[in-house]
Amino acid sequence: MSTTNDSDRPQWRPWLGLLAWLALALALRAWVLEPRWIPSGSMLPTLQLQDRILVEKVRPHLGLPLEPGTVVVFHPPPALLAAGYDPSAALIKRVVAGPGDRVEVRDGHLLRNGAAVDPDWAAEPMDYRFGPLQLAPDQVLVLGDNRNASLDSHLWGPLPSDAVIGTAIWRYWPLQRFGPIRFSPSLQPPGLVEQLG
Repeated sequence: MSTTNDSDRPQWRPWLGLLAWLALALALRAWVLEPRWIPSGSMLPTLQLQDRILVEKVRPHLGLPLEPGTVVVFHPPPALLAAGYDPSAALIKRVVAGPGDRVEVRDGHLLRNGAAVDPDWAAEPMDYRFGPLQLAPDQVLVLGDNRNASLDSHLWGPLPSDAVIGTAIWRYWPLQRFGPIRFSPSLQPPGLVEQLG
């Protein structure tokens, strides 16, 4: 009859399971899904200040196209880096035009390839003019839903596709807005855009 004495077991063995879970969690965060929070009003009314969201990172890793309407999280583009932005920062905006598209803002409306974009996901008509601009094969145009109060492509130009970290897919906080991310004009209190202006 053989008995195993606890002192004969390696002391590290109980930690092996924990280390495996930790490695899995880090791999998931690096390549699949990561949490983020919203620090500014540039995506109002779709995303509110302090919302917590999940960002899937598989699509950019696989080089899949970013369709107009997709909300993306990205590293600052070269123009913002030149202005002093932290290279490790993350920004969030909506893709409104993809590679090869011709885009402009005229008379408060977003035009893509000569046609008005519907929906254009804007909180209100744009009070600026932009373009026309033809996007290169490796570029997207990103704008905040709160267009008149957003530091976005209309100011710093197209976003290189390789700057995209991932796509915002789910809001998990606050619980009353728990669910997939989409345009939600009903969330905006009257006059909020002017207050953030």
